[in-house]
Amino acid sequence: MDRNAQPVTALDGVALVTGGGRGIGAAIARGLAAAGMRVVVTGRTAGPLEALASEVDGEALVGDVSSADDVRRWFDAVGGVDLLVNNAGLLGPQEVEWEANPQAWWRTFEVNVRGPFLCCREAVPRMAAAGGGRIINVTSGAAYMSGGPSDGAYGPSKAALHRYSEILATQAQPLGVHVFSISPGLIRTGMNSGFFGDDAPWASPEVPAALVRLLASGRADALAGRFLHATLDDVEDLIRRADQVEAEDLNAIRLRR
Repeated sequence: MDRNAQPVTALDGVALVTGGGRGIGAAIARGLAAAGMRVVVTGRTAGPLEALASEVDGEALVGDVSSADDVRRWFDAVGGVDLLVNNAGLLGPQEVEWEANPQAWWRTFEVNVRGPFLCCREAVPRMAAAGGGRIINVTSGAAYMSGGPSDGAYGPSKAALHRYSEILATQAQPLGVHVFSISPGLIRTGMNSGFFGDDAPWASPEVPAALVRLLASGRADALAGRFLHATLDDVEDLIRRADQVEAEDLNAIRLRR
């Protein structure tokens, strides 16, 4: 269920969406473009990126999100970015940990954690100089749940990305840069379709796309740094209760005793 479905709010500015050529990233790119933003999509495979960019009258930039040189080239090419959506992700090995290939295991962290770090490292100073901006890091329920793709490198990498998002949100907020950590919900993609059956609570990729548009509007800035779930959270209600959310440290992955 899409708890955050709202009439599309008109947006402006430039959005950069990593991993934007297919799946969740493509749905996010389409939604932002439909709302009025100029969208730049990045990824490693030119074909899907260029097709999506042509569809939304945007721009496609090819490269590796874990490469500092490629990421810097993207931001230099785009200039000002008002919204960064760190969506690119890699599932990684699913063997028991002692049998996983070390290079493949670490590559998951390079894409899922180093990639967003490099993009944020470029984005925050540029956004601050321009008066502010927003960053949305696409994490996962795998950050705190067990089973399925969580039981490999993927879950730990998404937990690390969420904790990084919390830290960055605190540091960047005085600069006018609001950082969010979202779980898109269970979206059927090539990455996870083999882990869950047809009776699983699948959601449409338009559900996280709607949440991204809501966050891009600025109405949820008081929730920066919180863990927001696209299918389980009523973000409009959280906005109304933002003072309580902060005071009680809600929507956070914490050890409670």
